[in-house]
Amino acid sequence: MLTIIMETRDNEAELAQTLSVLVAGAVEGLVSDVIILDHGSSDGSVHVADAAGCRFCAEWDLSDVVSSARGDWLMLLEPGARPIGRWVDELIEYVSLNKDPARFSPSRMHRRPLLKRLSQRAAPLEAGFLMRKQDAIAVARANMQLSDIATARAVRKLATELVPAWVALGHRSAERA
Repeated sequence: MLTIIMETRDNEAELAQTLSVLVAGAVEGLVSDVIILDHGSSDGSVHVADAAGCRFCAEWDLSDVVSSARGDWLMLLEPGARPIGRWVDELIEYVSLNKDPARFSPSRMHRRPLLKRLSQRAAPLEAGFLMRKQDAIAVARANMQLSDIATARAVRKLATELVPAWVALGHRSAERA
């Protein structure tokens, strides 16, 4: 079983996109729970999380959150990120056969422009992050962010692609203009 953890701040639409994709994992018995860590949202993020059956934490300590996760594995995502293809089957196989952390493959359909790829380092959770709960418990501290757990770890790359969160955020920015 897998626990999904995301941090949010005013990401109502992106949160809804990600949660809608995760339903397939819940139906197949892969996703046991979803935890949303809030950074002072003033939009409807709490309502989206509640409607999807997620645990929404307005005040949180990462070590406590990780310890309380129901799954044996954790998948850290950014709101708006969406695994595509046969992600459920691949993750079921991966967590049953491996112990090492992993990231999704970057989406071939959604790539940053070349200059941005060369000049800016990808965010630690841009490709998601999958790790065993017991490993996360060992490194999680009270004042950490999810990205701190995903930084500087050697990981395997999954075949399944992940549409990065910046794609959804880009669509929201374009709609406002």
